[in-house]
Amino acid sequence: MASLDDLKKRITSVKSTQKITKAMKMVAAAKLKRAQDNAEKGRPYSKKMSNIILNLSGSISDKDSSPKLLSGTGKENIHLCVVITSDRGLCGGFNANIIKKAKSYFSKIINEGKELKIITVGSKGNDQLKRAFGDKIIENISFKNSKNTNYFDAEKVGKIIIEKFEKDEFDICTIFYNQFKNVITQIPQAQQIIPLNTEDNGENKTEDSYEFEPDEDEILSNLLPKNISTQIFKAMLENSASEQGARMSAMDNATRNAGEMVDKLTIEYNRSRQAAITKELIEIISGAESL
Repeated sequence: MASLDDLKKRITSVKSTQKITKAMKMVAAAKLKRAQDNAEKGRPYSKKMSNIILNLSGSISDKDSSPKLLSGTGKENIHLCVVITSDRGLCGGFNANIIKKAKSYFSKIINEGKELKIITVGSKGNDQLKRAFGDKIIENISFKNSKNTNYFDAEKVGKIIIEKFEKDEFDICTIFYNQFKNVITQIPQAQQIIPLNTEDNGENKTEDSYEFEPDEDEILSNLLPKNISTQIFKAMLENSASEQGARMSAMDNATRNAGEMVDKLTIEYNRSRQAAITKELIEIISGAESL
């Protein structure tokens, strides 16, 4: 049985941890509102961007002359997977859910005998994937120094992807991230961005007719690179909101668990203290009777 001094130290330690987790929960709650607003504002823009590209692609008469970012290389041999996670931990199963979704996709690609390449955005994803897929990771990108999610970081990732595509280093590119639903629920997503998956985006396509100037091919050649950065930016915004929601939930659970542990330790401390007092009284009484 632990001594009274040990129990007292444990109670003090758990109370200190409880103060930290409570503070982290409040910080995450403050950041969540802004991150959630940004994620919700980014969704219509990314959907409209995909909608315009789909309408433009439908107007192209010669499909063979369409930009490679839209039509692809015509092969499916090399897959590039961009796994977007956080740079910080203490956010429950946020990173683990993205990694689980990605690993399931990786296994499918490898079992089909296709080549796999991985780019990790965020140190936590790299830490978890390098154990099993270290030889597949070709680049690790971290934005630890960035205070907030911004388009310039997404554009940096987008330029790296486009540069590798122009060098024929892959045929298909898929990004993995968490879509924010609420504080408790974040849904892992796998979105193909090269070539543009018209099946996934078909629900966003409308029958509106547009008159384009200049030609569709020229517009697409300028719009498609921006769309890749836009889709990555949307994924990063969704991830940011999901991360804060997951951290808020995790710290709330940790604070509650710390409170329960303090109560149990306090009861144990009181019982041990009472047992020590009772033992001393018995010893005093026994000594008095012997005299």
